[in-house]
Amino acid sequence: MSWNHTRQIGQAQVHSLTDGQFRLDGGAMFGSVPRVLWERAAPADDLNRIRLRINPLLIQLGGENILIETGFWDQGGEKFEGMYALDRDETVFRGLDRLGLTPGDIHLVINTHLHFDHAGRNVTLLGDPTFPNARYVVQKQELHDALHTHERSRASYVPAYIEPIRDAGLFDVVDGEHELRPGLSVLPLPGHNLGQQGVVLRSEGQTLVYVADLIPTLAHAPLPYIMGYDLYPVTTLETRKAHLGAWFEQNATICTPHDPDAPFARLHENPKGGFTLQADS
Repeated sequence: MSWNHTRQIGQAQVHSLTDGQFRLDGGAMFGSVPRVLWERAAPADDLNRIRLRINPLLIQLGGENILIETGFWDQGGEKFEGMYALDRDETVFRGLDRLGLTPGDIHLVINTHLHFDHAGRNVTLLGDPTFPNARYVVQKQELHDALHTHERSRASYVPAYIEPIRDAGLFDVVDGEHELRPGLSVLPLPGHNLGQQGVVLRSEGQTLVYVADLIPTLAHAPLPYIMGYDLYPVTTLETRKAHLGAWFEQNATICTPHDPDAPFARLHENPKGGFTLQADS
């Protein structure tokens, strides 16, 4: 399967990549929303798991290759991968190869947060940085929380792909909203955890937002559709209310990290209030 999709945003070329498919419990993915509502958009298998995808994003801007997310941890073993029904029908590396790139060609990595399905490919099987010529951008709060876990967060972080980047001094730690390059910024999007950040690209009047797990799939756009995995669900709600209206007014291209089918989407007003996300082909 070939997933790569490309979009021109002003002076930037944006490529949606994938690191394969996986499944998570549908009830956990939609929190307090009844199954009779969410299963219309996200059918579950006989184990109540819905299909998801890992969707890193490559931005080519100003002669640099900037990668958002690195992919799903690849050292969990057979039992771990079976629990998540991980299907490497595609990898971020094959996607880069089709663009004529190697991991050494990446100049900057942006970790929206450090969960194993987003940052798991930060290091190689040998524990070396996967992208040896890149700096890795992470929020100060997120790096602290990833290194000081508790009972609710511990299963989401694996020190094996975090500590080597820290020890090599490759993390660029930012605190709050921060412009990384002209037109390219990171923006705190707390709720899923406290240190999550999204990525905003603005060029020639166009806007693209990588929303991280604030909105994991297109089906999660309605305001109450908040994951049970979110540590601070009311904060997620507040963060959505703070930003979705502006992104709608800007006609922003929205990229979600886990939609299984749509690499790019746009917000549309919901007659019942709030917004929906619809695929933007």
